[in-house]
Amino acid sequence: MDNIQILGYTGALIVGLVLGLIGGGGSILTVPLLVYLLGYNPVVATAYSLFVVGTSSMVGTYQKYKEGLVDFKTGLAFSFPSFIAVYLSRRYLVPGIPEHLFSLGGYTLTKDMGIMLFFAIIMLFAAISMIKKGEPEDTQSSGQPYYKTFFQGVVIGTITGVIGAGGGFLYVPALVLWANIPMKKAVGTSLIIVTINSLIGFIGDIQTLDIEWLFLLTFTGISILGIILGVSLSKFVSSSKLKKSFGVFVLLMAIYIMYKELR
Repeated sequence: MDNIQILGYTGALIVGLVLGLIGGGGSILTVPLLVYLLGYNPVVATAYSLFVVGTSSMVGTYQKYKEGLVDFKTGLAFSFPSFIAVYLSRRYLVPGIPEHLFSLGGYTLTKDMGIMLFFAIIMLFAAISMIKKGEPEDTQSSGQPYYKTFFQGVVIGTITGVIGAGGGFLYVPALVLWANIPMKKAVGTSLIIVTINSLIGFIGDIQTLDIEWLFLLTFTGISILGIILGVSLSKFVSSSKLKKSFGVFVLLMAIYIMYKELR
């Protein structure tokens, strides 16, 4: 095992720690780690990220379920349209994106560059939501019609499929503001959506990519160890301060990705 692999597996532990401490952000670290440190192309990296985040979120779902913080009915209502969108995105949309998107003068935007730039834009939104002081407020209004839930699930699922993220930072506010679920239960409920979306999205990738199972399972196993450790440490760390600090880190990483891809 060389130094790069050691750094990669250390990064996997950090991914798990972040998921365990703040309940999200795993893919924000996983994709750049796989692309810039371990040298995977963005399509493969986003596929691996789906498996890592999906499997890790499954562990998180079980932990939240034991605390009574998972609303399965609402979670499955969002999951149905969302996982269809994720699967179709990974199976057909991502493979169908042309290798060269467009050329302007002497500059050519490739598929890999486009995916990473889109990922960076989503990271910017995630960073802003984590840096903001307030959390979404719980609402007591009645639930929305299911056709709105279906449409929202499709939109978020498509974004999730393209960038290879679990989408937790999108689903939590959606569950609070649209499905009227209390904040703590929204975090737990989002995990079941992320689990289903990510793993079904990964199934779409199995049909189009060659998977390095030994590496992927090792990376995922280390991330799960990180989650268990992170959950234990979360009892001694202020989640709000940690989330804000991580938001600043994500913001800087998004700027770095944009600089590196557009340079």
